[in-house]
Formats: sequence, structure tokens, C-alpha cells
Amino acid sequence: MTKEITIEDFLKVDIRVGRVLEVSEFPEARKPAYKLKIDFGDGIGIRKSSAQITKLYEPGELVGRQVMAVVNFPPRQIGPFMSEVLVLGFSDADGNISLAAPDHDVPIGGRLH
Repeated sequence: MTKEITIEDFLKVDIRVGRVLEVSEFPEARKPAYKLKIDFGDGIGIRKSSAQITKLYEPGELVGRQVMAVVNFPPRQIGPFMSEVLVLGFSDADGNISLAAPDHDVPIGGRLH
């Protein structure tokens, strides 16, 4: 059973769409992960994130892809890397993360409604 929240609680979470600019390996991570640079457009700019998505994605297929991320959490130190946004995804039956993204190209920086 899930815990109920109010619409006001939900509206506090700022989920935006961004475009992946760069992907690099993150060998220092405890679990296999990539370091991402994501452009969220004017107002938010370019932010960094770490994502444990190495099982389903190759770096080359991620560049240029749109992703959804929470942009108003405080930065989080992950080993030697400072993650500035939380990229969103869902676990498949094997625990691999599949990215949450819009079905069609939308303007970067757009907020989830």
C-alpha cells in the first residue's frame, strides 16, 4: 500500500525534462553507474547526475536523449562526484533501471504536469 500525499506535497517536487549532453563512466561508484551532464535549459541550466543505468543503456545511445529528473533536491555526494539532480526511472523484473522520459520530443526545462 502506498502512503497518500496531498497535491500540495506533489507540487513541491520539481520534475523537469532535460537533454543528456555527456555521459562518462563512473568506476568509483559502488554499483555500476554513469556520470551524466544534462541540459535543462534557461533558468536551471546544465546539471550533473549519477545514474545506475549501465545494464540497459550504452553511453552513445544516451547522448541527445531526453530524460526526466527531480531538480529541486539538494546536491548529494556520491563518492568523489556531486550529483545535482535525481534522474527518474523504473526497475524491470531483474532490477535494471529503465529511464522515465516523454514519448515525444518536448522543450527542455518543461515541468511535469
